[in-house]
Amino acid sequence: MPAGDGRSIDEGAFSESPIPGEGFYCFLRYGHILSSLLREFLESAFLDRLNPHGLTRSQFCFLKLIAGNSELQVCELARYLGVSPAASSKNLDRLEELGLVVRETSPIDRRATLISASPAGRELVESFERLKASHLAPVIDELGEQRAAELCNLLEDVCLKLMERQMIPDAPCMRCAGYYREDCAVEALQGECALKPRRGAEA
Repeated sequence: MPAGDGRSIDEGAFSESPIPGEGFYCFLRYGHILSSLLREFLESAFLDRLNPHGLTRSQFCFLKLIAGNSELQVCELARYLGVSPAASSKNLDRLEELGLVVRETSPIDRRATLISASPAGRELVESFERLKASHLAPVIDELGEQRAAELCNLLEDVCLKLMERQMIPDAPCMRCAGYYREDCAVEALQGECALKPRRGAEA
């Protein structure tokens, strides 16, 4: 039977798979709850509080990526965030209209347009991060350093095992919202990190 991307699926593999245990369903349940809490409720609520412009989460993702990097091109943004160049341009038009990003012609290639965050755009991203940290950091602190480290290790293991099994075959990165570390295991597994701050981004 063909898969959605044209690859064939071995139907026999499903019939031979062991019946999942309670740990499997517990992982799915709480994984879904955590994802929903972080993305659908907390991040959306924080953005609504800080955002007088009515930015969508998609537009804010663009802004956050731009603020963490210097002089990105439209095609790079589209590739990093997994959207079409047309969708990328549409989001950038809105951000530029609000004065949150600036477009400039590349001094090296006059055909290329470079995108950077304006001071207002950087301040919006920084305010968002401060607000999120003020709410989430106390929750993690209550776990204690050892339990928090164990949780991080378990989450990292699950993410890497999913990618090693090619369950997310075409993702250039996991779009982790820019919380980049030099020893990022995902980058080591999949290559260049799109969200790694570029030299000069903080200038």
